[in-house]
Amino acid sequence: MSAPLVALTMGDPAGIGPEIVARAFAEEGFCRENRVVVVGDRAILERAVRLLGLPLRVNAVSDPGEACFEPGTVDVLTETELPEDLPFGELDARAGDAAFRYVRRAVELALEGRVAAVATAPLNKEALHLAGHRYPGHTEILADLTGTRDYAMMLVAEAAPSALRVIHVSTHVSLREAIERVEPERELTVIRLAQGAMRRIGIERPRVAVAGLNPHAGENGLFGTEDAEKIRPAVERARKEGIEASGPWPPDTVFLRARQGEFDIVVVQYHDQGHIPVKLLGFEGGVNVTVGLPFFRTSVDHGTAFDIAGTGKADHSSLLAALALARELAGSEERS
Repeated sequence: MSAPLVALTMGDPAGIGPEIVARAFAEEGFCRENRVVVVGDRAILERAVRLLGLPLRVNAVSDPGEACFEPGTVDVLTETELPEDLPFGELDARAGDAAFRYVRRAVELALEGRVAAVATAPLNKEALHLAGHRYPGHTEILADLTGTRDYAMMLVAEAAPSALRVIHVSTHVSLREAIERVEPERELTVIRLAQGAMRRIGIERPRVAVAGLNPHAGENGLFGTEDAEKIRPAVERARKEGIEASGPWPPDTVFLRARQGEFDIVVVQYHDQGHIPVKLLGFEGGVNVTVGLPFFRTSVDHGTAFDIAGTGKADHSSLLAALALARELAGSEERS
């Protein structure tokens, strides 16, 4: 069976997206393992290929069916025609709009069943806003374009000896707002999404740990009441539904316990509570997954890195990991 077809968005053209995309395609054996069509800009990708001195040909196509998937070839759906002298590493409304358009086209292809999954290179939120697209990030764009109400961000670090997976109750909001979003219904929704995501990667009965919000998960009310009043009721309801959920656990130890194999995934309460341990464990190989969409979407777990864009220093490890996970998830769907 051939690999599932994945649409890969190029990300912000002024960032490192084009460079890591080119490096991924230049990996030995890439085309044997993957069927990937890039949604992006031909001229910008060709600039990245020249910059890196890679033996690649950029093949512009207007439809995924025209892609050749040959070694040494990057098949790209040419969604934009940006100038080749677009500045590296600078905020630019043209680049922000382009990044949005790449995502929109990839979503359309996925909803039409033309591709089995979507993987994304990083976009820049400020550039996105300059272009008039007022979204906090990829996750919210994808939810809006697909009409998805219940969704969450999951991060995966596959570092040895075992993977660490976290799924967020909230992400791109202030800490004050994140605390306000800790409500039983949202907690239960994310626990359910966690179970569903783990089942889709082949874990029959996932063990879902829920991290507390406060130090020591509130210490019986000494350090806050949210854990007892907002989180624990959701865990109890999940258990009544047959989900193997537990918590709230002290957030300073729950990730270690998950790494030691006690839990399959950890529900985290806010952005940094989940991002810090995953990025500490494996920044280069971390993968971002949007859970709850009508298709699989994976992404790199880093930003546009404007400070090194155009220098050829960007590491493509996270993109390779994102494509591998997209391939695995879409393949599991085809086999089910």
